[in-house]
Amino acid sequence: MRRREFITLFGCAATAWPLATRAQQAGKLPTIGFLGTPSASTWIAFVAAFVQRLGELGWVEGRTVAIEFRWADGREERYAEFAAEFVGLKVDLIVTSGSAVRASKQATSVIPIVFAVANDPLGSGMVASLARPGGNVTGLSLQAGDLAGKRLGFLREAFPGLRRIAIMGDTSNPASLLEIGQVETAAPTLGIEAVRLGIQRAEDIPLAFDTLRGSADALYGCSDPLTITNRARINALAREIRLPTIYGQRADVEAGSLMSYGPNLPDLFRRAANYADKILRGTMAGDIPVEQPTRLDLLINLKTAKALGVDLPPALLARADEVIE
Repeated sequence: MRRREFITLFGCAATAWPLATRAQQAGKLPTIGFLGTPSASTWIAFVAAFVQRLGELGWVEGRTVAIEFRWADGREERYAEFAAEFVGLKVDLIVTSGSAVRASKQATSVIPIVFAVANDPLGSGMVASLARPGGNVTGLSLQAGDLAGKRLGFLREAFPGLRRIAIMGDTSNPASLLEIGQVETAAPTLGIEAVRLGIQRAEDIPLAFDTLRGSADALYGCSDPLTITNRARINALAREIRLPTIYGQRADVEAGSLMSYGPNLPDLFRRAANYADKILRGTMAGDIPVEQPTRLDLLINLKTAKALGVDLPPALLARADEVIE
């Protein structure tokens, strides 16, 4: 019987041994399976932050750790495919985000899973509790429920006459549906009517804008892989009809959105590397508490404001963490 099989048979004893030690005894580097939900180009900064932090902790790619990257390009059906591939490769750890966590969890109850980004991991059943997740999954929560209302508040501050907002998100994505519901709940408290614009493929985007034209005062973009992958196109279409947009990520503003408010995602991916380090050194994933963002940034794109022909309140500009001119 090989040592890995012996360890698996006596699972409780195995979890006390660092995964890195076991991998090295098996004649290979410890391996991280990194499942990216959007395209590789979309997550360049996040991957760089993750890999850099790993290096600071002693895990140098190609020398002390191997990383297998897979990119779903916003296609949710590929999550299960890649998760199964990681199980077949016998990776020591899976790092991913959002709905891909569920696909990974369905593929394995043994391999530890770290989510760098997730909406409501407790409510969605990813973990048993935030303080003690249990099972093989842990990571960083986005607290999206609080953020949806705050984003609407910033839009209302920028546009006091805002009455109707359209929400664009992938309605085949459970995390996106959760975020859409949170926006729909928060909107009436601010006197705003919310209209759902569901998309499930890139081809749905122009059709959604055809129905949107003249029927909303602003657009809220969800943070699902499909919307993220196509954000430049969405922002361009919104500018054509002079529709202000708000999202959750810095990259959204860099791609032409008027505003974004949310966690600093490179920081979350750096912190995900801390989780990976602990797990590779022997800590059980289920014993590591789920953490929340410590940095929330408001960004405003003045170039987009100019293209829309709007003047934003000086008080709002003063509150922004960064203004892109």
